[in-house]
Amino acid sequence: MPKHTLQTLFLSLTLAAGVSLTACNDSAPDAVDEQVTETTETPAEQQETTSAPEADMDGATAIEGTPIQYDVSAWQAQEVTPIAASDLDAIKSAFGKVTSTDENSLDYASNPATKYRFMAADAPYLDIVDSERYLELGWYYANPTDNDKEKAISQDHAKHAYTLARQLMGDEGGQLVADMLNGQIIKNKTIGEQQVELAKCEFYSCMLIFNKATS
Repeated sequence: MPKHTLQTLFLSLTLAAGVSLTACNDSAPDAVDEQVTETTETPAEQQETTSAPEADMDGATAIEGTPIQYDVSAWQAQEVTPIAASDLDAIKSAFGKVTSTDENSLDYASNPATKYRFMAADAPYLDIVDSERYLELGWYYANPTDNDKEKAISQDHAKHAYTLARQLMGDEGGQLVADMLNGQIIKNKTIGEQQVELAKCEFYSCMLIFNKATS
């Protein structure tokens, strides 16, 4: 093959290769642009997802009930007849009619005791626990999310406890129950002639415990 023919062929191949490379370089930016566009859209989708209303872990929204009001001022205006702490029958009568008696119960310190219940088994409880060392008054402490019936029963229980505390300890006893209903915890305090071992309302339960040994 003549030398000038080889040169012509080599030049043609070189030009063809250059055109192919140029075509590849021209098409690359479009592919990159498309990929960048798809990537930048992802955060926007995530942002729309996180802007949804807040909810609990299980998807339920929090429920806030109506706080319970205790009409302590009205209770305080009522006259009461003093009761001796040793008069168990009078103390039980102040709570109403005993619906059941459990002579194999335990007191605050796990000592043998007798429990007197003043409500049906399926109703918010109102109890007296009596042992050699302690006298305990206990009642259901309603939560703001309870229904109206449960709240009304809880208020009535608190009224009974408030009245009995006044009968046992005077007006200071009534104030003690009022403080309990407001979330205060009282320990080892002498009120009148009674030694209060513990008085508190929390976790659906109120307890007022007298220490007989030091009274």
